[in-house]
Amino acid sequence: MKKLFTILSVIALSIVVSSCGGKETQENVEAPAGMVALDLSKFGKQFSIFVPDTTAAKLEVIEQSWGALEIKVGKGFHLSITEDPGDMELRKSDIKSNDVNIFKSFVIDEPLTIMWESAITKPEFHFYSIQKIGNNTYVFEDVVPADGEPLSKDAIQKMLDSAKKIIEKQKAEA
Repeated sequence: MKKLFTILSVIALSIVVSSCGGKETQENVEAPAGMVALDLSKFGKQFSIFVPDTTAAKLEVIEQSWGALEIKVGKGFHLSITEDPGDMELRKSDIKSNDVNIFKSFVIDEPLTIMWESAITKPEFHFYSIQKIGNNTYVFEDVVPADGEPLSKDAIQKMLDSAKKIIEKQKAEA
């Protein structure tokens, strides 16, 4: 009888705990070719993002003092994520008024995402994207590599695609 009571207690407790939610799940989302999902929950972000396969290049995740989380994989993936509401009109104004990195044109001009071409001595590309994830808003943008060599248009597009295909962690349904 004592064993039966223990078993029933465990079952009842399991039902109560599981109905309270709190368990996070992610749908099984297949990564694009050459990419892997990077879980950012240990950095306080309740989502994963696709990054290039890290078997071929070194992965660095750096928490900057100003609050940005920078993700670098090799020489072709340098992405910054900042929890911020973003300001698309201000960003566009800054881009167009830059006297050093001269604005050429917007390659993508959407309400929450821009990709543009500019040039200092040769053409370069950049992006800025505002993404709402759960109750938080984040700004995703490229980071100019430390060597100053701009990333290719394809590299910028890959980072932009990653920013738009974030995988939000969802609370399990009761």
